[in-house]
Amino acid sequence: MISESWRTRLFRWGFRLFPCYRGTGGRVTYITRDWREIRAELPLNWRTRNYVGTIFGGSMYGFVDPLYMLMLIKVLGPEYVVWDKAASIRFKRPGRSRLHATCRLSEEEISAIKTALESASSVDRTYQVEVTDRDGTVCAIVEKVIYVSRREAQKKSGNS
Repeated sequence: MISESWRTRLFRWGFRLFPCYRGTGGRVTYITRDWREIRAELPLNWRTRNYVGTIFGGSMYGFVDPLYMLMLIKVLGPEYVVWDKAASIRFKRPGRSRLHATCRLSEEEISAIKTALESASSVDRTYQVEVTDRDGTVCAIVEKVIYVSRREAQKKSGNS
């Protein structure tokens, strides 16, 4: 297991203060020093509970929404443009307790992105994250489509 650095720990604490993320009710609990893994959790409490007493679906989606985009921004660096392009969520079971999610990027995935951008101006990558309860039961599957391009490719096409 790779430990956190003081920079990733500080960034993780910043999530608690960022209004958009704070509104989801979620909490980032771990970021590796190389930004290849982020763990987050979502408690069942008065802020995340829906009318029927389970975790609100918007909170289930929202607490994992920015994670892959941020990971790719940090791992690829400033010479790349990274944007969320599309997302979907499939609910499997109601969230009746604290939920957990882990997002990971492998070295092979980063290499595949860089290789694809050698012959294309942009690439869309799809990532899935399972939202699970304490027993490991999948409550939802979030699918994110992330757009990536090299910064100079965007300047040539007139986009910035």
